[in-house]
Amino acid sequence: MFYDTLENNHGLKHDPFKALVVPRPIGWISTVSNAGQFNIAPYSFFNAMSDRPHYVAFGTSLSKDSERNINETGEFVCNLASADLAEHMNMTSATVPHGVDEFKIGKLTAAKCNIVKAPRVKEAAASLECKHFKTIELPGAGKYRHSYNMIIGLVVGIHIDDRFIKDGNVDTTAMKPLGRLGYMDYTVVTAESMFEMNRPTVGPDGAVQAPPKTWDGVYR
Repeated sequence: MFYDTLENNHGLKHDPFKALVVPRPIGWISTVSNAGQFNIAPYSFFNAMSDRPHYVAFGTSLSKDSERNINETGEFVCNLASADLAEHMNMTSATVPHGVDEFKIGKLTAAKCNIVKAPRVKEAAASLECKHFKTIELPGAGKYRHSYNMIIGLVVGIHIDDRFIKDGNVDTTAMKPLGRLGYMDYTVVTAESMFEMNRPTVGPDGAVQAPPKTWDGVYR
């Protein structure tokens, strides 16, 4: 099938877009207002943008407390949403009045950060302290009006639970990070679902050479 996304006449029960761009890491964004009110909310439009230096970005619909607080303070924290915190994360997605502390709704502990004033989730396996770099308005198109902004943050500090550092590396699968799929679906990164592939090399003659196989092509 093919459909024009600006008309969005796909004929399916639900828009398939978010079921195709998968899995997406979850930006579990915590902030604090100038008045000292804590806020935390999960965003499924999120990812890392670079590592020299470290930048992350997330897309937010308009008039969210996260964006309001970031505009006020210039800071935020992105916390790792993992399988053991899935229900807690989901509770913080509730639409509640401005000023309500979702840390309490999600039964989470707000811990002090080292650099930014925004709190981090103490229970999270990892947290990224961020300084606001830029907010980009995502303009409307077709029948859609402007309804989303993209917020970019410079990562200035990272917390990692020491339990997940093994042999000089982060044991990502032990953290069991959550991934967002389409509709109301999620997935979990586990050791069983992970495989490794090395990058190809380019020979002296410019020919691309396949790397030694480290994966048998069978997903288990």
